[in-house]
Amino acid sequence: MTSSDSQTASGDRPAWWIFQGSGTPHNGIGRRPAPPPWRDFANRREVARRIGAPQTVAYQVDRDTIELVNAAIYLRRPLLVTGKPGTGKSTLAYSIAHELGLDSVLRWQISSHSTLTDGLYRYDAIGRLQQANLDHSRTPDIGDFLRLGPLGTALAATGKPRVLLIDEIDKSDIDLPGDLLGVFEDGCFDIPELQRLRDAHCVEVMSDDHGARIPVTDGRVLCKEFPIVVLTSNGEREFPAAFLRRCIRLDLKYPDYAAMNRIIAAHFDRLPPHLDEYLTAFFDEHHAGREVATDQLLNAIYLAVTSRWDSEEERHRIRNHVLRALNPAEP
Repeated sequence: MTSSDSQTASGDRPAWWIFQGSGTPHNGIGRRPAPPPWRDFANRREVARRIGAPQTVAYQVDRDTIELVNAAIYLRRPLLVTGKPGTGKSTLAYSIAHELGLDSVLRWQISSHSTLTDGLYRYDAIGRLQQANLDHSRTPDIGDFLRLGPLGTALAATGKPRVLLIDEIDKSDIDLPGDLLGVFEDGCFDIPELQRLRDAHCVEVMSDDHGARIPVTDGRVLCKEFPIVVLTSNGEREFPAAFLRRCIRLDLKYPDYAAMNRIIAAHFDRLPPHLDEYLTAFFDEHHAGREVATDQLLNAIYLAVTSRWDSEEERHRIRNHVLRALNPAEP
């Protein structure tokens, strides 16, 4: 911001306000500072195309995490990563792909309605029928209406393995973990819609990678390179023993004071003068049993670096808003 920007726009409105609540149109959006690196969509497109998360460069891992990731890679077993929100569970998958030079991470976001088929493939039978009604001269290619899901695409990969992020597996229904085990153990799955075809030995279907084509022979996808599977859980449920024994289990904790300093230094070229105050507030919340995510602290520091508070009281107020605990306050 320039010196003129630091002056209050009108009356007692703080200088850092862009939206002022006055109801009067103005061009204040031009004063907006550069975005945080992890929200810079314009400059991260090329990186996002390959790995999906540029913040992996600043990702910090400890020895236990490195050892267990390597164990999962060697054993071709899923890595079940459990931890509170903001501990870096999902980012770990992108960090693995980035460091190993693998293709973009395949991400499957789990909800209570997710089924195994959702992850394997989707067949648009209605779309194919509509296309047939528009053009009676030929039968539409079934491959144009069948797309592998993130799990299906990961299993179909050849050459280097893919990284598959199955996010928030603890939000699934009770059957999905067991269904996944069958596919992970067999390393293959069938597509009945293709197996019913009489005259199609090999069909090229769309993948989860922006429509890239993958050949499927005799309606069966056979795994050649087992993917690096990262399943994340917030610890909101317990899993069956049969599921757990087939996973490498990693429990992620919030970074300690030294690790958090390294994370912050990796994200910011310039640090606020009150950094210790922000770190103290963050760790005080955790010591009191209240959950605050790492990215909340990074957001608070970004505001401290880019904004010019009019008073210490204002700085504290904004900091407390951004560092608001994720779990309900104790009565």
